[in-house]
Amino acid sequence: MPDLSDATRRRILFGGDYNPEQWPEETWPEDVRLMKAAGVNSVTLGVFSWSKLEPRPGVHDFGWLDRLMDLLHEGGIGVVLATPTASPPPWLGHLHPDTLPRDADGRTEWWGGRQHFSHSSTAYRRHAAAITEALAARYGGHPALTMWHINNEYCTYDHGDEAATRFRRWLRDRYGTLDALNTAWGTAFWSQGYGDWAEVLPPRRAHYLRNPTQVLDFRRFTSDMLLECCTAERDIVRRHTPHIPVTTNFMPLWSGQDAWRWAEEEDVVSVDLYPDPRDPFGAQEGALVQDMTRSQARGPWMLMEQAAGAVNWRGVNHPKPRGLNRLWSLQAVARGADAVCYFQWRQSRQGAEKFHSGMVSHAGERGRTYQEVKQLGADLARIAPHVTGGAVAADVAVLHDWHSWWAGDQEARPSREVDYPDVLRAWHRALWQAGLTTDFARPDHDLTGYRLVVVPQLYLLTDAAVDNLVAHVRGGATLVCGFLTGVADQDDRIRPGAMDVRLRELFGIRTLHEWWPLRPGERAECEGGLRGTLWSEELEPDGTADETIAYRGGELDGLPAVLRKGRAWYLSTLPEPDRLRALLARAAADAGVRPVLDGLPDGVEAVRRGDLLFLLNHGREPVTVDLPGTHHDLLTQTTATDRITLGRYGAAVLKP
Repeated sequence: MPDLSDATRRRILFGGDYNPEQWPEETWPEDVRLMKAAGVNSVTLGVFSWSKLEPRPGVHDFGWLDRLMDLLHEGGIGVVLATPTASPPPWLGHLHPDTLPRDADGRTEWWGGRQHFSHSSTAYRRHAAAITEALAARYGGHPALTMWHINNEYCTYDHGDEAATRFRRWLRDRYGTLDALNTAWGTAFWSQGYGDWAEVLPPRRAHYLRNPTQVLDFRRFTSDMLLECCTAERDIVRRHTPHIPVTTNFMPLWSGQDAWRWAEEEDVVSVDLYPDPRDPFGAQEGALVQDMTRSQARGPWMLMEQAAGAVNWRGVNHPKPRGLNRLWSLQAVARGADAVCYFQWRQSRQGAEKFHSGMVSHAGERGRTYQEVKQLGADLARIAPHVTGGAVAADVAVLHDWHSWWAGDQEARPSREVDYPDVLRAWHRALWQAGLTTDFARPDHDLTGYRLVVVPQLYLLTDAAVDNLVAHVRGGATLVCGFLTGVADQDDRIRPGAMDVRLRELFGIRTLHEWWPLRPGERAECEGGLRGTLWSEELEPDGTADETIAYRGGELDGLPAVLRKGRAWYLSTLPEPDRLRALLARAAADAGVRPVLDGLPDGVEAVRRGDLLFLLNHGREPVTVDLPGTHHDLLTQTTATDRITLGRYGAAVLKP
């Protein structure tokens, strides 16, 4: 199958979403001039153009897009052509109300925004296929076409009647019989036993708590239905252009889709990334998403969207300070991106996102935003021949699973203060600050080659996943595991002993007596100055652990907060950041994993991609970094020996 390299052709794709239908046609040549001046070589067209392309059912207006495709090709700019199915035209909802999704309370989501489609609607799927077929037939042979972009940010839910019908069909395929469904869902509780498939509904509004396994399966079903919509359109464009790669853009850590499974269906894995420029951990958030996307792609990936300046959905929307857009873009390249793109090219003057920045802001060509975009375009062109296709090496795997997240995020749980994404971020941040490059993996993936495997939290684990972890440790790898892991099986059934027995034996735990969640701001004091947050557990060790760190004071006094048995560590609390970083750095060192560079100044990130060393200063003050020998900086075309100085938000791309 084609991949990202078929579109990049030894370049870094640089550009963004282009929505020319918002502007008079005489603006288009000016856009192309500015694009060429900025080094833009790729734009995404048509993401929200359905009503323009098909103003009435079956009536197509392609003339404007014909002219635009030709104009861009003449300007040397490639096109990522989108199917416009994320935002159906008003006529579709008006003529086919069944295409509109309903929430858990039965309320209809109407047109007037976007993503107002039911993934289960037969009418929606038919019309989406028709416009996709028309686009593929017309533009499949156009020389500007470099990639297909299916829909946009799949993120809808539907609890309506047609979704209910498809949900029952999905459940029949999964369980076969109602007896198996009743067993998996534990319907003996609260008299929920089903005697007819017609009785089974999506988890709609209930008087009190809903069945958690029903909710879990509905999340699985929703991810699968959206994927069916995506692959149906993908198959249409592939039939016309089997040589052109296909993608759809993920949202980072979006709970609505199992991105591991989705990535297997894509030629190119792409993501939209919008860290808050005011967030002191914004760079780490970026690194987490970049590591996860690279791991899903198993190689180079595409940054489909980012903001050149401010966004418009936060309570207070700050622009990016001078230099930060360049720095975060180079960070993405360092961590495997072969495409750096934005939403959007020209900032809108009307509509819901007119305060969302563009590569050309309201300030126009002379504005700081566009001038910085031009600098970045030149930087990317300079380093592209040396970096595209290059691999990012990692000896550490962080395990992440959507099914575990879905199951743990239930209405009735020991503590609502425990938020899975926050726990994941805390562990990844500790590794990032320790200078350790990480991949992400699913718990049942082949973990061969990872000396250190880190499990921040996996509440739900299948038997195969548990066996995989145990076997990896038995094979000589190091495992560091956080609390609330291995508690439930694939049906959210609590395992005997409240933790899988194989894991308890691995960590040296005889009995997990009780969970002791902590209140906001509460700390669990432990030996050696370690302080735990969020959670603690009443553990009885079996006497086989090689090392423990005990709780001090309170109900858990003297019981282990941290256990190490051989190469297996278990943390029954979330240590404060400095101590978590120290623990993970020690485990990594014991496993033979070293930072990319030792002794980095605070706020400096070092990443190796291929034979290149990226140095990124996330601070506002200049810093000096010690280097191992002599390197050539591809950005400045200068040579540095033994040390290099990075300015505010400065970067270097060093070749030995």
